[in-house]
Amino acid sequence: MNLTQLRIVLVEPAGPMNVGSIARVMKNFGLHNLVLVNPQCNPLAEEALKMAVHAKEILKSALLVSTLPEALQGCIRAMATTAIVRDWEAPLENPRTALPWLLESPEEPSALIFGRENRGLSNEELNYAQRFVRIPTSENYSSLNLASAVGICCYELAQYITPDTPPPSETKLATLDLMENYYQQLESLLLDIGYLYPHTANHRMAKFRQLYNRAHLQTKEVAMLRGILRQIGWAIKNRLNHENL
Repeated sequence: MNLTQLRIVLVEPAGPMNVGSIARVMKNFGLHNLVLVNPQCNPLAEEALKMAVHAKEILKSALLVSTLPEALQGCIRAMATTAIVRDWEAPLENPRTALPWLLESPEEPSALIFGRENRGLSNEELNYAQRFVRIPTSENYSSLNLASAVGICCYELAQYITPDTPPPSETKLATLDLMENYYQQLESLLLDIGYLYPHTANHRMAKFRQLYNRAHLQTKEVAMLRGILRQIGWAIKNRLNHENL
């Protein structure tokens, strides 16, 4: 296991001091890939650089993107942090037992996603993750500072790095952007055949995302599923053409 391919993804961070503190704690535990989604502050502001101390290079090399799918491009695993118990079929897991899953394919990128300081991640954003973690805190005061939450997760991840790195798996899991293309193709077909309706499509597709996320599909399996969808689309069009003759 190693941390070289792991991305720390911050969605719309608003506090430059938080961003700087996160860069510092990432360097403390051997992480270097910081991705900022539509940041609401200047990550190179004086406050951020001051808090980063000797981790300024992490701020300067941070990738800035507009959307969460851009931040996850190329990743095969994504885990999201949330403090709120939501109506998900996927459970909220403890970071200590769940985070090592991000490191199981050391040659492929993975992502740990953190939400906004004031309201976390939206349900739509959570749909892009395959698993979810909640840091256990006191019932008397459960809200964690963003930099503290990142620090706890970085610490837990660092505990699983050992000199004896297992050989990389021969199974190539599908990247999240490949899965997103599949979801778009599936939704289009299901709308065409009347299984989905435009006003409920987002809700129903969220259920499909949760189902496929639990399956951790391989690249070749997604290719097979997309081939099935293409064949169904062709068969429907061919049948309609014959009926119109």
